[in-house]
Amino acid sequence: MPIPIDSTLGMLADNLRKRRSALPMGRRTRLAWTKGLGIPRGGETVLYTGQMWQMVPAINAMSRQLAKYENSRFSGVFRLARSVNRFVNLTPFLARTRAKERAVANARLRNVARLLRAAGVTFGYLYEDDLYAGTLAHDEGLDQGFARHARFVYSVLKAHGVQRVITVDPHTTNMLRTVYPKLIPGYALEVRSYLEVLAESTLPTPRPVDKSVTLHDSCVYARSEGVLEQPRKLLTGGGVRLSEPELSGKLTFCCGGPLETLFPGRSGEIARARVEQLRRASPNIVTACPLCFANLSRAAPDQVDVRDISDYLTEAYVPAEA
Repeated sequence: MPIPIDSTLGMLADNLRKRRSALPMGRRTRLAWTKGLGIPRGGETVLYTGQMWQMVPAINAMSRQLAKYENSRFSGVFRLARSVNRFVNLTPFLARTRAKERAVANARLRNVARLLRAAGVTFGYLYEDDLYAGTLAHDEGLDQGFARHARFVYSVLKAHGVQRVITVDPHTTNMLRTVYPKLIPGYALEVRSYLEVLAESTLPTPRPVDKSVTLHDSCVYARSEGVLEQPRKLLTGGGVRLSEPELSGKLTFCCGGPLETLFPGRSGEIARARVEQLRRASPNIVTACPLCFANLSRAAPDQVDVRDISDYLTEAYVPAEA
């Protein structure tokens, strides 16, 4: 028996409505990455995570759980879980995260902050008001709940006096720059990906990273937001040698997300197919999206190394003491 889609979507919708996130996390988990960085609170320009990187360990954990139950006689347990989740947040139980995965996700956010500082970019952070942007709800077609959530997120940003947002992933960029303006009259925020900001900034003289890699283009960056040349410019400027894979740029191939929350088996098949395409160009795969990183990492064999672009850029451009 397949996993009941209505129950899974229902849990996401209930969480978004009651807890402001598809996979609600505690404050300590959401903000752990900021420890020791001393990022100022608020300001006209803020770094906005949309909680996507923080959510990756929970998405991985949920995918592992769903894969166990998919097409089993126990899949109906999700109908009961949906009923309970209306009253008690079941995310910590259904998506029990691993410390190593949390550390990896936090390191990527720290990379972004350090890169922006190295480029001389001034920014603040909203801390507990750095809210989930609603990506999964939008992608899974939960339109009414998503629209309500988008208006709330925008109201919080405006209440803080935010005028410019620097995003850390393609999905949050797309939500705040392309999707929200269609739903919210008078929408007024300048939204740019950190890769766009870095590509137009003056970065320190790089310490060349002598490595050959292949870049997996995020579907959202490539097809919706036009972020194609910036990651290539930053990587090659840092000494990285790029080998373009089969299906790149606007013709990029899906990583398997966001199917992992509904059809984990099919998602895994797509991810494995993409890994095979990429590894033909290089066994060193670079992603620029937390969901792409999560899906391709789960599908990659041991001899294939999947890393986020911020790892290479930090190695190239951030002084060791920064």
